[in-house]
Amino acid sequence: MSRIGIALSKGRILEETGPLLARVGVSPREDPERSRKLILPTARRDVRLVIVRASDTPTYVAHGAADLGIAGKDVLVEHGGEGLYQPLDLGIARCRMMVAVRKGFDYAGAVRQGARLRVATKYFGTTRDFFADKGVHVDLIRLYGSMELAPIMGLADAIVDLVSTGRTLKANRLVAVEEIMPVSARLIVNQAALKTRRGELQPLIDAFEKAARP
Repeated sequence: MSRIGIALSKGRILEETGPLLARVGVSPREDPERSRKLILPTARRDVRLVIVRASDTPTYVAHGAADLGIAGKDVLVEHGGEGLYQPLDLGIARCRMMVAVRKGFDYAGAVRQGARLRVATKYFGTTRDFFADKGVHVDLIRLYGSMELAPIMGLADAIVDLVSTGRTLKANRLVAVEEIMPVSARLIVNQAALKTRRGELQPLIDAFEKAARP
């Protein structure tokens, strides 16, 4: 019997998933934040954790390199979700995907007047679709870090990024002006694996559901 692989990423998702993994009985035997290993054994001999980049989690699960995974809704929407079953919102790593601009920029006026906006983001697909639905023309600028710098330096009129407390925006004199969607982490499952290994995977899915209840 092959081991069950659960793909997840370091950082906030891993940190907030820790208590859930403990309740499910699949705590890693090594500290994922300190270990250089990318595949970690857990308290269950038949389950291992696969440490991947957050944006790669859906890809590993969709292609069957991992059977299950934990990923933010932002990543799943951008990925498209093909080949994935998404049975459970775990209710962790909560934040919001927002449009933000520098203080003093008349975003509502620009949208109302049909101005063409320069928007910096790493969420190309989501951002494109959001503004297309509003009938707003945008030029997208792909960035992966220090998103708040783009409006300050004149690279972009607006950014689309995840906002948790809003402190980083405030510190850089930016304001959130529109919410695109609420975000939290979801359990995802490879659709083919669920069909062929349901006897192994369903009890684990049920355990996550029970562990995630308030």
